[in-house]
Amino acid sequence: MLTRAAVIAASRFGLGARADEAAALNADPPGWLQRQLAPHAPLPADLAGLPPAKSYAREILQSRVDRRRADAETMKLIAQRLRPVYIEEMTLRTAAMVRSDMPYRERLVAFWSNHFTVSARRPVVAAMTGGFEREAIRPHVTGRFFDMLLAATRHPAMLFFLDNLQSIGPESRAGQRTGRGLNENHARELLELHTVGLDAGYSQADVRALAKILTGWSIGRLQRDPDPGAYRFQPLAHEPGTKTLLGRSFREDGEAEGVAALRFLAGHPATARHIAGKLARHFVADQPPAAVIDRLAKLFRDTDGDLGAMARGLIDLPEAWDEPLGKIRTPQDYVIAALRATGSRIDGPVPVQWLNQLGQPPFGAPSPAGWPDRAADWISPEAALHRVEWATALARRSALSEHPTAIADRTLGAAMSGETRQIVTRAESATEGLALLLASPEFQRR
Repeated sequence: MLTRAAVIAASRFGLGARADEAAALNADPPGWLQRQLAPHAPLPADLAGLPPAKSYAREILQSRVDRRRADAETMKLIAQRLRPVYIEEMTLRTAAMVRSDMPYRERLVAFWSNHFTVSARRPVVAAMTGGFEREAIRPHVTGRFFDMLLAATRHPAMLFFLDNLQSIGPESRAGQRTGRGLNENHARELLELHTVGLDAGYSQADVRALAKILTGWSIGRLQRDPDPGAYRFQPLAHEPGTKTLLGRSFREDGEAEGVAALRFLAGHPATARHIAGKLARHFVADQPPAAVIDRLAKLFRDTDGDLGAMARGLIDLPEAWDEPLGKIRTPQDYVIAALRATGSRIDGPVPVQWLNQLGQPPFGAPSPAGWPDRAADWISPEAALHRVEWATALARRSALSEHPTAIADRTLGAAMSGETRQIVTRAESATEGLALLLASPEFQRR
């Protein structure tokens, strides 16, 4: 049976316990987590060999050229063509999370992908979402925040999603020639969501200044650039002149000007507090203690945004271990944990369909703010009913080789109430017992 600390390590920090993890979890829960934070980790086997995101960006560019304009019909055709790519990538991503021997690392990957949200609700982006996570998030999940910020900002999925491809400096040579101007979407989300946060007190002038700084951050064009679809700075679109962002002046310096601005934002004290608050909410409580946020913010500042140090710092928080199963599992957490607990097979795109049904399609957040991280956003009578129905369906398709009480012992262990244990034990069949376990209040939490 899992100890209380082992349950927290497996469920709050990880993705739910698997049968083969119980011994290591019970022996040293913090050490089990620490061992997953090597500076570099190989790409999960399920994700190896997938095409880079730029190949789909290139296909989008070609589709626009073939139809001579980027109208609604063109976008519809692109979405139809690339939708199967999205389904395949998300199926493989789900499989990688279920099979992972480094579930804490996988949770961190998912956390940062949600922080730097690109959403498949914008069809032109859907096929690039998996590549975005592999290319912009995974390489930096235990590295520096600045490096992840730079990679995410430059990635073609983000440039498409937040429209920086359409942002032209009004006084640039391209702006003078075409009459096109700024698109402020990317700059606004960089400030509000990715770095300093709303509490930093930035102004519309700061948004506009950052938008000017980022003009020219684009992708390679067909027949004109050596690597179409990949990130490329387009100097003719860059707004000339000095810009002032949050009181700091950035002189005209082309692409380097944008890199300097992102480095400034990554090191801003407000960014440290914004990131600390999100991590505390995810790993401690919906309303984390102010002292926890203070300690994490200080660690972020002291380590120059070392995300590996932040991940280790989370393990060291006494508050993260105080109350087991205090956070509500999102649909993604719930499905992954159930599949890891039962060892159920993953047949084709079925897990993606399940996530759609439960209200959290992969990379399908309704806005650039990403998926919410509080219980109130995931618990409702309707959502609870859907989870019970899904748990029953999964139990029926699971090939059980052990009694559900054994699964309960190695997944919920000491966190399971006596009432839940009794209900599972007295179920009329193993299938019913498993459904009751998966639908229990304890299994809904992490």
